Amino acid sequence: MANVADTKLYDILGVPPGATDNELKKAYRKLAKEYHPDKNPNAGDKFKEISFAYEVLSNPEKRELYDRYGEQGLREGSSGSSGMDDIFSHIFGGGLFSFMGSQNRSRNGRRRGEDMMHPLKVSLEDLYNGKTTKLQLSKNVLCSSCNGQGGKSGAVQKCSACRGRGVRIMIRQLAPGMVQQMQSVCSDCNGEGEVINEKDRCKKCEGKKVIKEVKILEVHVDKGMKHGQRITFTGEADQAPGVEPGDIVLLLQEKENEVFQRDGNDLHMTHKIGLVEALCGFQFTFKHLDGRQIVVKYPPGKVIEPGCVRVVRGEGMPQYRNPFEKGDLYIKFDVQFPENNWISPDKLSELEDLLPARPEVPTIIGDTEEVDLQEFDTTRGSAGGQRREAYNDSSDEESTHHGPGVQCAHQ
Repeated sequence: MANVADTKLYDILGVPPGATDNELKKAYRKLAKEYHPDKNPNAGDKFKEISFAYEVLSNPEKRELYDRYGEQGLREGSSGSSGMDDIFSHIFGGGLFSFMGSQNRSRNGRRRGEDMMHPLKVSLEDLYNGKTTKLQLSKNVLCSSCNGQGGKSGAVQKCSACRGRGVRIMIRQLAPGMVQQMQSVCSDCNGEGEVINEKDRCKKCEGKKVIKEVKILEVHVDKGMKHGQRITFTGEADQAPGVEPGDIVLLLQEKENEVFQRDGNDLHMTHKIGLVEALCGFQFTFKHLDGRQIVVKYPPGKVIEPGCVRVVRGEGMPQYRNPFEKGDLYIKFDVQFPENNWISPDKLSELEDLLPARPEVPTIIGDTEEVDLQEFDTTRGSAGGQRREAYNDSSDEESTHHGPGVQCAHQ
């Protein structure tokens, strides 16, 4: 027999921790007859306790968990259901599966409200330089007139129909040891678990206990923050009686920049240059995210190839919480070539003399055929496709590109 961490379920059935299966079954049948709702309508909660205790202790796996780890073992080992949660809440004083176990409980044990998530769009300039802005939000706060009670002192009463749970639970026994539980929202209190006489309701909140209030938050976006990063305002979410407010969480959403693209702490940009700049060096200026005019120089004699990337160290994004350290700026160069016939033939020969020599033309032996290299229009398809169109009879309205004319072109 393992060390028993908790004996509450055994006590409910009135058996010792080492009870056999027969002893458990005998105890359950005796108590079930006595407290069954059909015979004892006011003993519904007691019958639930008995059924739950027998369900756990008659299952070898659940019983071992309970014997070793008590209530916590069942919490972590059970798959849970709404009915099981209600029984657990009644027996052990707390829900079993409330927001992944204990995430809705604060450190002091109070039930914790949900967090409020809001997107906050920021520009790349804001993330580079840092920014302080004000955000206006609407949230629930406890009514000051009734101190969050909903009415006069003593006016709020626990709903007798659902015993303050907000739901009504009906139990139907299917077989010995097997019960089916169904629950529905209590119609007497509309699921609130409390009732207030109309004449005693608070005039300001109309018995809702909370009112809407506009809250202005001062938001500090620090240098180097990133897309998807969160800014948390602890305890600023909706208030409710007996509940510790959750947090307001702002989720940063970076807006697209026309010049720069961010990759971690690095920045990327594309710059167009002409052929003479690519071959003979260049200098250009651009405006950085903090407003500085940055002059970029590249010496003559160093060639910039189309699509190549060069780096400027230390001109990327500032590091978060270490803004004096910055990433790098990567510049991709798009080399623009001149238009056709931009230079006279005699000047062209002079230019060729200045450029690196052509490769020697290899000696060709045998029959040859000379062809012309033509421009390719990507919007109209291949030149071959255009030639095939010539085979189609334009006077035949039913002829298409997929008709006999195309087939003929392939023959």
